[in-house]
Amino acid sequence: MAPERPVPASPYAGQRICLTTLHGKELALARPFALGLGAGIEVSRCNTNALGTFSGEVERLADALNTCHRKAQLGLERTGLRLGLASEASFGPHPAVPLLAVGQELLVFVDLDRRLTVVEQRLEWRTNYAHTVLGPHDDPTRWLRQVRFPAHAVMARPAGSAGGPWHKDLGTSAALTAALAACRAADSHGQVWLETDMRAHRNPTRMRAIRRLGVAMARRLRTPCPRCGSPGWGLVDTQPGLPCRCCAAPTDLALAEVWGCPGCNHRQLQPRRDGLAGADPGMCSWCNP
Repeated sequence: MAPERPVPASPYAGQRICLTTLHGKELALARPFALGLGAGIEVSRCNTNALGTFSGEVERLADALNTCHRKAQLGLERTGLRLGLASEASFGPHPAVPLLAVGQELLVFVDLDRRLTVVEQRLEWRTNYAHTVLGPHDDPTRWLRQVRFPAHAVMARPAGSAGGPWHKDLGTSAALTAALAACRAADSHGQVWLETDMRAHRNPTRMRAIRRLGVAMARRLRTPCPRCGSPGWGLVDTQPGLPCRCCAAPTDLALAEVWGCPGCNHRQLQPRRDGLAGADPGMCSWCNP
């Protein structure tokens, strides 16, 4: 049996990493970075709401990746630290399966001294993201059970007013009842827009997704580039073309993974880690036009 490869030493052991967050994400990320890198998390509570909110009260002008990078920069500017970290997400219907809700979780790590930016992202199927419109006498009990209320908070606003006013932090039956009454009174048709609260500190499912991403990032930052030795070697793209297992025609699913270095931009093609060799015919444009 070949000897096991030694685990690389952490390049960030003993260092402090600035995490920019208003919503308690240190609860998800401190442990992965402490155990995986030997690094400590220092929270910078910058006003990240100014970059956009899930409720739409503040429009997010940039895409999720640029917003996430800007969050990390805000924390670095405020604290003077040289290592930064930030998280961002977007939620909506799956592009190929519209009835399925998914989340796109992003984690950005910035190393000013090495001039590195490392991005770890994940399409998260495990989400409770949902919304519904309640009529004047509709009972939301079934919907609330589906979104795991009260363990997961919800938000409410008058249905006819996209800008609000929003009632947030609804995590008890009493708070929700009062918010529904206020929204119905404020809406000309007595309707209420009810939505899951996707802020991390009000959504345990999302907090677990951020933790998984933190573990992946810590592992990545311990993985050196095979060419230059820079930390952060990992998945940067995929190559489509996985053949249909029925007719062998190429599909849009990933045939291989592209791994790369954030420092020297070296790239290598790698096999899929899940070992999948063929696509379901349902994903094939020939078998399922």
